[in-house]
Amino acid sequence: MDAGPSAPALTRGELVTLSNELRIACMRISRRVRFESDPELAPHQFSALIRLETTPRTNSELAEIEKVSAPSMKRTTQSLVDLGLVARADDPTDGRQVILSLTAEGRKAVRRIRRHRDEWMLARFENLSEDELQLLRRAGAVLAKVAGE
Repeated sequence: MDAGPSAPALTRGELVTLSNELRIACMRISRRVRFESDPELAPHQFSALIRLETTPRTNSELAEIEKVSAPSMKRTTQSLVDLGLVARADDPTDGRQVILSLTAEGRKAVRRIRRHRDEWMLARFENLSEDELQLLRRAGAVLAKVAGE
């Protein structure tokens, strides 16, 4: 099946411009979604919560995943423990480690924030045409590929 004539290849300068425009747009959307999601929970706290959603982890594991220092992650998770969103338990195989997991309130917070983020995005889609929405669908698949997913 012939897809028809292909578009001319972009020059390096055009690719650099496209790269910058897409990166900035993605960063702006990401920042807006993160900061509009929950005034009582900082973006880095929510990120730690979602890392605990599927499996309990240690502070060290979370720090490695999030690319932050262990002391920084310990402060983050302690604040989540203080809020009642994360529970601490001794590691049965290593007494020096603490296993962190979501509490029922932590799971509710994750669902609430995701729902709020979805609503934020959906509100922006309301003014788009059907063609623009279809373009975003295709672009989403391409951006996932660029991101290595």
